[in-house]
Amino acid sequence: MDQAIIQQILANLFSFHTLIALLIGVVGGMIMGALPGLSSTMAVALLVPITFGMEPVAGLVMLTAIYTSATYGGSLSAILLHTPGTPASAATALDGYELTKKGQASRAIGIATVSSMIGGFISGLALLFLAPPLAKVSLLFSAPEYLFLSIFGLTIIGSLSGGSVIKGLASGAIGLLIGTIGIDIITGFPRYTFGITSLESGISLIPALIGLFSLSQVFILLEGGNTEEKSNEIKQLISKLIPSKEDFNKIFATILRSSGLGVLIGILPGAGGDVGSWVAYNEAKRFSKHKEEFGKGSIEGIAGSETANNAVTGGALIPLLTLGIPGSSTTAVLLGGLMIQGLVPGNDLFTVHADVSYSVILGFLIANILMGIVGLFGAKYFIKVLNVPQNMLIPIIIALCVIGSYAINNNVFDICIMLIFGVIGYAMRKTGFSPAPVILGLILGPIAEKSLGQSMVMAQGDLFGYFVSRPVTVVFMVLIVVTVVSPLIINVVKNRKTNNV
Repeated sequence: MDQAIIQQILANLFSFHTLIALLIGVVGGMIMGALPGLSSTMAVALLVPITFGMEPVAGLVMLTAIYTSATYGGSLSAILLHTPGTPASAATALDGYELTKKGQASRAIGIATVSSMIGGFISGLALLFLAPPLAKVSLLFSAPEYLFLSIFGLTIIGSLSGGSVIKGLASGAIGLLIGTIGIDIITGFPRYTFGITSLESGISLIPALIGLFSLSQVFILLEGGNTEEKSNEIKQLISKLIPSKEDFNKIFATILRSSGLGVLIGILPGAGGDVGSWVAYNEAKRFSKHKEEFGKGSIEGIAGSETANNAVTGGALIPLLTLGIPGSSTTAVLLGGLMIQGLVPGNDLFTVHADVSYSVILGFLIANILMGIVGLFGAKYFIKVLNVPQNMLIPIIIALCVIGSYAINNNVFDICIMLIFGVIGYAMRKTGFSPAPVILGLILGPIAEKSLGQSMVMAQGDLFGYFVSRPVTVVFMVLIVVTVVSPLIINVVKNRKTNNV
């Protein structure tokens, strides 16, 4: 790279306006992400118009900083309140809140912060050095690949079931069934809408997520009786925020594996951080030597989810900048931010406008480091939310649930959806069913259905032959078989060893 361009990049990156924009993006994104319902997509969308009057580098650096910080911010409320701030943090709530109940909230936040920082930073390196070749991977994906990617994701349901696999599968089936509500993508006719126009677009994910995780938690808190005794159940034992050497050694392999998964899933258009976090969570459990800890306060589960959802952010920027293909809903909004500045994704972005694009990429790397620093220093203040009496905390959570549900589409009907799913989530948790598979089914079901319909048209009558003729599809087929069969084989081997002893 030309010396003059390098100097220009450094001048752009370390200008006063860019540094201020970077700080605002990190802190603002963290706050927005921690508020239930206010996702990274909404945070970026709200601030895109502001960047019109800013310098290109400062504006785009702020937007990418908001993107990665909001994704991390969702973990704070997930860990402290069992209320995922964003869909990408739903998996984090499973183990994060369990650690909070054990008096290890700061340990959970420390693990989540370090994991998010490393995952985001690694994805930034991939964006910097591997963008063009990695972007070509997304060109290999069409409807058949998305179909089997969705099926592969659905194999996670068994591992999210908690105590009973049958209950987990039943919860997943409920999620898949709910995902069929709305306009049939093949026939164009409404399904299960009962004449309600608002249901024709399907069940909105975020109100459903808020209801299942957040409102159901409020109902459980309300039945506790003496709120003072209930609040005392969470011990205020403030451990070290930076993970200990023992903890870091335990999660190191998970972080590396989840970073790779997150980057790869990020470059697939439409997959997003929610899919990445669940896949990484499942893989963390599959490779773990302590599977029994998952769902009960596993730091590997937190590390897997948080590393992957932040690694997705950099991965999603790869096809955006190189091909103009948004890898997630947030990057679709970021595409608008690029267009506002007169920047068109593609070769020109890395040649004619190299000083701008590389400044933004380096700014993204710095944003992840700054996010980790702010997260670790601010954790001791975040934890103070646990000292708030429940008779004050419960109304605040309810208000956030209502605001978060309404703000997505400015639709009162979404508040009704949130209330209904709150009751469903409460009933499920009281009867031993896990809400997590419902969300997974709701996310992946429509993707699988749409991809199956498109695949049938593309196959022209020979569906199986068409599938096996596509190398990536075959790879996913093998992975699905291995994922489903390997636990059965492991159980057989264990039983034989037990019988021999």
